Amino acid sequence: MSQAETPPPAVDPIPILQRLIRFRSVNPPGDERECAEYVAELLAGAGIESELLGPDPERPNLVARIPGRGEAPPLLLHAHSDVVPTGGQQWTHPPFDGLLIDGEVWGRGAIDMKGGLAMMLAALLTLHQRGEAPAGDVVLAVVPDEENGSRAGAGWLTAERPDLFEGIPYAIGEDGGAALTFRPDRRFHPVGVAEKRACWLRLTLRGRGGHASRQGWPDLAVHKLTDLLTALRDQRLPTHITPALDRMLAELSGAVDQELAAELTALRKGERSTVPYELLDVADAVYLDSLLRHTVNATVIRTSDKINMIPDEITVDLDGRILPGDFTVEDYIGELREVVGPEVEIELLLEGSRTPKAEPELSPFYERLVEILREADPEGVPLPVITPASTDARLFANLGMDCYGWLPMLLPAGSRYQDRMHDADERVPADAVRFGADCLYRLLGAHP
Repeated sequence: MSQAETPPPAVDPIPILQRLIRFRSVNPPGDERECAEYVAELLAGAGIESELLGPDPERPNLVARIPGRGEAPPLLLHAHSDVVPTGGQQWTHPPFDGLLIDGEVWGRGAIDMKGGLAMMLAALLTLHQRGEAPAGDVVLAVVPDEENGSRAGAGWLTAERPDLFEGIPYAIGEDGGAALTFRPDRRFHPVGVAEKRACWLRLTLRGRGGHASRQGWPDLAVHKLTDLLTALRDQRLPTHITPALDRMLAELSGAVDQELAAELTALRKGERSTVPYELLDVADAVYLDSLLRHTVNATVIRTSDKINMIPDEITVDLDGRILPGDFTVEDYIGELREVVGPEVEIELLLEGSRTPKAEPELSPFYERLVEILREADPEGVPLPVITPASTDARLFANLGMDCYGWLPMLLPAGSRYQDRMHDADERVPADAVRFGADCLYRLLGAHP
């Protein structure tokens, strides 16, 4: 192409996203095969070969390798094809129609994370359409089962086929896209540099049972349940300022008003142990609070299904999240014991893998991510953050990669689109997805 020629337009990620949403890859049970086959078909149209593999033929992983120019090390792009259920939710528009309404794409997975997958595919297809090769080899991994433990997806891939990722130093995955709102007039672009890991527990409460017509018995399991839920509501686990959080608070302090900056500095110094809720939007306060400590939430309660029987046993499943770093499950349960008491039986259901690093180095590769954000949105503020949940990055990190959550979206300052993840009316502005696809295109074209 001569300098006078205009390059072909970028591939629009929106039709791709709409098609992805229409695949009902709800987990459980998963059924991600059709979605993976569609991605394979898209790639094949651009001359990119891919492989479907995994322990379950109906839930395949897709892996493709796109040769680069040899000017940069290989890079992994990883995305999951499964989504959480919609049962019991009241949607304004059908969750699997992928409708484009008033500039927004509606549907399950629009944010988490078919929007991110559409960005990746559009960036790769734009390179092909313009006759360009990426700076270095790019490996694309589209995996199932992220929403339910990753056993059939990234867990299987990293355990059984680590050879597919040999020599890859960096990975880009979900999170780091939805803008934060610590100041309503500023747009913050989070870059995920660390994440918490899951610790699922089952608590068992025992007490006297009997006929429900009699009232006044002491030592009922139901009463212990009331005490347990009250304690979980009213007490926080201890504060821990991890290196990743310290870095985040330091940079955030330089971009907010003086009063909030002073409170964030006090948090860093250990002069306060609670988030200044009065100075923050409640969603931002809850987010920041979850980064200060290990967290615990009761999510499933099981007891008798007989209305006329007082149960003698109740189980409560807890979703726990452990901070990045050297914290162990034993450390976590020890802190939890101080809240729930010594008599409650605690069973470990699932322990998320611990990554070898508390956070990746803020290397020249990280600086390139920040540079692209500043070029694409000069008014935005890039911010290294901890992901309060866990993603497949934890598994790829165990292969030695520095993993970043970096799927940028240009959202209106003060917007709360990320709050719709896993909820009814999940949607994303179409232009925000296009912004992310362009950022990824820039990264693939040039990175350290």
